[in-house]
Amino acid sequence: MELFDYDAELRRHNAHFRAAARVGVRDRVLDVGCGTGQTTREAARAAIEGSAVGVDVSEVMVEHARRISEEQGPANVSFQLADAQTHPFPPASFDLCISRFGTMFFADPVAAFTNIGRALRPGGRLVMLVWQVRDRNEWVSLLRPDRTDTVTAPGPGPFSLADPAATESVLAAAGFTEIGFTDVAEPVYYGPDSSAAYDNLLRLTGYAAFLDSLEPTESEHTRARVRSILADHQSENGVLFDSRAWIITADHSGT
Repeated sequence: MELFDYDAELRRHNAHFRAAARVGVRDRVLDVGCGTGQTTREAARAAIEGSAVGVDVSEVMVEHARRISEEQGPANVSFQLADAQTHPFPPASFDLCISRFGTMFFADPVAAFTNIGRALRPGGRLVMLVWQVRDRNEWVSLLRPDRTDTVTAPGPGPFSLADPAATESVLAAAGFTEIGFTDVAEPVYYGPDSSAAYDNLLRLTGYAAFLDSLEPTESEHTRARVRSILADHQSENGVLFDSRAWIITADHSGT
């Protein structure tokens, strides 16, 4: 199975995320929704006297993360197939929880963040990157105009944490304080040219299935429209789409 390269797509966001995480040399880090483990490995390299554990619900992603780490290191990183909403993490076992677009799909976000909070020591930090509202993200508003994701209420979906007021309420109910939001305005990268970008889109979870679900004429029309959009967004730096995200930071009260 060939995976979509999220690390390449989000490379401009990642610099902001690393800076906000401020991983300390002795930190014990939990990475929620770690995917193939880039952010977990980066955290482990910063926490040279600590450790980093990545968790994800995708067996394919976790296996891929383990394989890369076995080949490249570091030695203080590990991965678990686990749902952070319900997994029984050892209490107060982490100093920092990070998540790069991995916390927007909880069925019960208050319960999920409460569970994550239990895993943090008192005063432990949460740093996560989430999408702002759908209309501020070209990668979905142009490429998936059929999507009707909820943009205001907490719950599963890529934009479930887009509303700062609603998200602050969720985190406060889960025991977090000092909640802050920082705007991140960086494009997402889909490939060096429109042809590669189209192939990458087909590797996205659900995108090929979406196209195949359409009637043949509509599918053909949609594929042509998508190819045209990708060509229009090709630049000397590759195929780029505007996006807006939040870096959300919070401290756990320990209660």
